[in-house]
Amino acid sequence: MSAGSYLATATPLRLAIGGVGVGVPILAVEQLGDVAVGGALVAASLAPSILAAPLAGVALDRAAHPRRLIAAAGLVAAVAYAAAAFLGDLPIWLVAAALVAAGTVSPFTMGGLSSFVTDEIPHERRAFALDALSYNIGAVIGPGTVAATAALGSARIAMLVVAGSAALGAAFALTTRLRARNASTGSPWRAMRDGLAWIAGHRPLAVVTASGTLSQVGGGALAIAAVALSLERADDPDGGAVIVSAFAVGALVGSLWISWRPGTRSPEFSMGTGFAATGVLIVVAIADLGAWWTIVMIGLAGVFTAGSTAAMLRLRTLQSPRAVRAQVFTVGGGLRAAAAAVGAGLAGAAAVSVGAGWLIAGVGACWIASGALLLAYPRGAEAVEG
Repeated sequence: MSAGSYLATATPLRLAIGGVGVGVPILAVEQLGDVAVGGALVAASLAPSILAAPLAGVALDRAAHPRRLIAAAGLVAAVAYAAAAFLGDLPIWLVAAALVAAGTVSPFTMGGLSSFVTDEIPHERRAFALDALSYNIGAVIGPGTVAATAALGSARIAMLVVAGSAALGAAFALTTRLRARNASTGSPWRAMRDGLAWIAGHRPLAVVTASGTLSQVGGGALAIAAVALSLERADDPDGGAVIVSAFAVGALVGSLWISWRPGTRSPEFSMGTGFAATGVLIVVAIADLGAWWTIVMIGLAGVFTAGSTAAMLRLRTLQSPRAVRAQVFTVGGGLRAAAAAVGAGLAGAAAVSVGAGWLIAGVGACWIASGALLLAYPRGAEAVEG
């Protein structure tokens, strides 16, 4: 299968997840006049992934036909998003239940699918560069498509578009040739325990997981800090959206670049320096030299996340045996999602008492610290066999 086939599967699935975070709050305001309900429903779509991640990983590691699980997960998400589109006509509890179901299967289409990328694209560096590209397309195009569709039509139509995107990815998943890993068929709980023990106990992977998780504390806090900075300097919260968009667009540009010209340095070097550079540029953006300065620096910071994210994905593969590889990816993704939620919560709590510049500095410090953690990566660590 070609890189195009993998992207045709991964991109629509991740675009749908990226779109839901924007579509549901807009829909809640449009249908109920209550943004708080929208926020609660978004949380319902995110929270289950943290708990479901280890079990999803075990299921994929044991599946005789992993593509069928990916396709089924995409189909469940499509049905759930279509149901959510009828918020206002359907009871809130039913929409919440649908979104919980979508959140429960999301580890299959996010980290789980990433763990198979080299089955589809043999060149490792290019494979993970393209996988990072699919995440960044989802993060940029997903929300943008939903916002545009809601503005030109309605949020309900936007959510149906999201559902269609998930269904498209599910259909393309059946065209892939994801290889079975023939993992043990004993107790799934023991398999989960063994996988978690490997993640925590194998030093190279533990360092990569800790670094990737810490970086997302800053990632989750960025949106709150950006809005606070825009309010403080321009009395305009909309400027925060521009800052966050600059970061996302920078990440997309970086992904396109590394997909065309994959790096040649070791993945641990690329991950550590990329995260550190992201943090430094975010801190530099604090300088009050005008909105353009902040936007450009944050955009450049986003560029550096692309190579570091691709390197992180590659290191997960290099440092995990095939029998637990999907677990490594799903748990890593779940920890990053949880860290982003923690970062957003901390930034929101601190925003009332701390200047916006300090919030931005804290975001940058998280990225710098995550890069510094790679100094603990064992020098000369060899890839895990099997």
